[in-house]
Formats: sequence, structure tokens, C-alpha cells
Amino acid sequence: MTKAVQDLMVAVERTRDAFAAAVRDGDLDAATDLVTDDVVLTTLPVGTGARGAHALRRHLADDVLPHRPADLAATRVSRTGDRWRVVDEDLVTFTHDRELPWLLPGIAPTGLRVEVLAISVVTVRRQRITQHRTLWDHHGLLTQLGVAALAT
Repeated sequence: MTKAVQDLMVAVERTRDAFAAAVRDGDLDAATDLVTDDVVLTTLPVGTGARGAHALRRHLADDVLPHRPADLAATRVSRTGDRWRVVDEDLVTFTHDRELPWLLPGIAPTGLRVEVLAISVVTVRRQRITQHRTLWDHHGLLTQLGVAALAT
């Protein structure tokens, strides 16, 4: 592998990490500065997200940031990447202390603490995110919240 390819891989990881930090810190300007105009963000399996930078800004401002659990934390299990994308496997923990329209639409807060696996695939072009997909272990999450029967 050449140094140029290694540098591209590092740049992709840095872009993804900067976006995650901006969202974590509630910095909409920093987050949207890191995406392309035609970005697509999808949270699976519920299918929430946004298409386009303006829609992403609205989604983050209305559906995500005001509804993030206070103790939301992620621990990386693994990371794989190439010149265009980075794939992270994270163990995510939080207390379901508020409505989460971006992750659990229609499910009232239970007050329960959960631990769930999430996998994100982030594609980057010219140091801007073009696609961000996150797949959550939705059934495991619902089971921990005691609402798995509602989902079947």
C-alpha cells in the first residue's frame, strides 16, 4: 500500500470522526460543513434520516440533537476502512430517558439503561461525507426496553 493510499484512508477516518464529534457537541455548522450537498444519512432499520445537506441540518436540529440521551456513549469494537469509506462497529450505551424519534420513533421513554451494537458505514468524497448509514441491533434494543413484542 502506498503512502498516498494510507493518507487517503486517514483522511476518511478523520472526516468521519470530526462529523461524529460535531454531532456529539451539538455543532450543526461544523457537522454540515463536513457533508456534500447530496449527502444521504440513514438510520436502519427504522429508516429515519435525511437526503441533502439542508435536510440533514433540519434532521439533526429537530430529531437528533434535542433527543440525545444525556449519558449516550459509544465504545469502538472495531474499525475497517479503505480510501472511500470507514466501517465502525460500536457498543452503544444509554438510558432511554427521553423520546428518540431518530432511533425509536413512537416508543415512549422507559427509563431503562441499554447496551446495543451499532455498525456505521460512512462514505467520503474529497473530505466530505456523501453517505452515512448506521445499522442498529434493533431487536436487541427493543428486547432490552421490554417492547420487543410490539415490534413483531
